[in-house]
Amino acid sequence: MIIVMEAFTEQDQINMVSEKLKEKGFQVHLSQGVERTIIGAIGEKTPEVMELFETLPGVEKVVPILQPFKLASKTFQPQQSEVQVGTQVIGQGQIQIIAGPCAVESRDKYLEIAQAVKETGATMLRGGAFKPRTSPYSFQGLEKEGLEILAEARELTGLPVVTEIVDPRMVDEVAQYVDMLQVGARNMQNFFLLRELGKINKPVLLKRGPSATIEEWIMAAEYIISGGNKQVIMCERGIRSFETYTRNTLDLSAVPLIKQLTHLPIIVDPSHGTGKWKLVGPMAMAAIGAGADGIMVEVHQNPSEALSDGPQSLTPENFARLVTRVKKMSEALQDN
Repeated sequence: MIIVMEAFTEQDQINMVSEKLKEKGFQVHLSQGVERTIIGAIGEKTPEVMELFETLPGVEKVVPILQPFKLASKTFQPQQSEVQVGTQVIGQGQIQIIAGPCAVESRDKYLEIAQAVKETGATMLRGGAFKPRTSPYSFQGLEKEGLEILAEARELTGLPVVTEIVDPRMVDEVAQYVDMLQVGARNMQNFFLLRELGKINKPVLLKRGPSATIEEWIMAAEYIISGGNKQVIMCERGIRSFETYTRNTLDLSAVPLIKQLTHLPIIVDPSHGTGKWKLVGPMAMAAIGAGADGIMVEVHQNPSEALSDGPQSLTPENFARLVTRVKKMSEALQDN
């Protein structure tokens, strides 16, 4: 349930309600706005308990949350969240463009492509240092060396960096090198990892699992938020369907659904969502039209020689053309 405090309630009254909730065995989460404070209470509620809190000083109303997700819900926090990632903000209305190769393959190659995407309009860099692959014989990433290269690229370009985290034991170490940690689709329900990410003060990009429902995806975000880390960004990257022509089926209905059900920002990954570079541009534009807060696309100097995901990677030239189109569409939507 959530407890909506009256406008400009004194802090002593907010503290009193919070303490009373803790006495009743509830977990307490505060959402403080300019005028009002909303107190999220996670625990077993009864009509008697709700009536008790409605009588406390400073309480305007008590509202039950019917969805299984609580802290991520729009009921708990009506205003959209904004997440600071390095020098950029996701969820502010400005479209963020995250770009880079699937994997960090070498220092020279990565620094070259990082500089190239920055010059053509990328606002953040992506790149995998640890690559969980379907085959144990595929390229698995440069690991620690890859993290060092990502940190160097951030210093060179001034752009924030995002990379995937795969091991709960390495959360603190990886977080030292990058600005945002990505939970890959395969790890969306790795609950040990989600719990560890809830303990850190670092933005988390949560990709949707290939067979996950919207509710399951939001519940994964709930794990992170309930641990204390509210800096969660959702990422739609396609789901598995009966279609075989594309790598996945990009579910763009997820964008307005996440906006309606939660206060969390959402970006779209049309590279993994389609698996074909010729489809990346059209689906990126469709994502912006659906209301996404940004896109994440893979870019490589020579996709035919990429160690992973070459068929879905844009060349720098194609990426530059996409950025131009995205900016024009974003401006048109803002004008309306």
